[in-house]
Amino acid sequence: MKIALIGYGKMGKAIESLLLNRGHEVVAKFSRDGIDRDKLEKADVAIEFTRPEVAFENLKTCFELQIPVITGTTGWLDDYDEAVNLCKKHQSAFLYASNFSLGVNIFFEINKKLASLMRQQTGYSVSMEEIHHTQKLDAPSGTAITLAEQIINQIEEKNAWTLNGPSEEEIQINAKRIEGVPGTHSIQYQSNIDTIEIKHTAHNRQGFALGAVVAAEFIHNQRGVFTMKDVLKLQS
Repeated sequence: MKIALIGYGKMGKAIESLLLNRGHEVVAKFSRDGIDRDKLEKADVAIEFTRPEVAFENLKTCFELQIPVITGTTGWLDDYDEAVNLCKKHQSAFLYASNFSLGVNIFFEINKKLASLMRQQTGYSVSMEEIHHTQKLDAPSGTAITLAEQIINQIEEKNAWTLNGPSEEEIQINAKRIEGVPGTHSIQYQSNIDTIEIKHTAHNRQGFALGAVVAAEFIHNQRGVFTMKDVLKLQS
């Protein structure tokens, strides 16, 4: 495949290394500040990791050129529905993931299952913690929001998440930024008797990069809107 990298920071460089090792060609590399449409048109697939304020415009450009695109940029999801509509309008292909790590996407499925088991249990309070490196711009992380929304969909008493403190209706997310931490997410169900906890710890960026490359390979020559569940063939 011929790949365009939109965003060439630490993640872009890690993805590039894996792409080359898997026999793909990187035909364009763009900074976070702009896209050359002529260069982008040479690509079979675009991989977008930039900033929340520019992600939607980058996706829009890919849709207009009918370049299948995956994005791991978080913090822009107020425009997600419009992105889906534009993708369909231009008969392009699109895949967003709050986290491309194959392990994290398995963790998502474990989180949903545990939340469904805890739905009928009384006496447990649920909370979350996420830790990332100090360069991460958004808090909580997109992964933490996905995890929280999965719990909210299962537990009727919860209708939102918050960073400010727990309440009966909200799930508290404790977001920390610590130098050198790729990403850690944990969910706790705590009662007076015991604590049930699940946790995913990333040791480096390679898991995120590998998942992005696998997703790019999946979306090549596709049309439509997809998720990592489609990539991994995970069933609900």
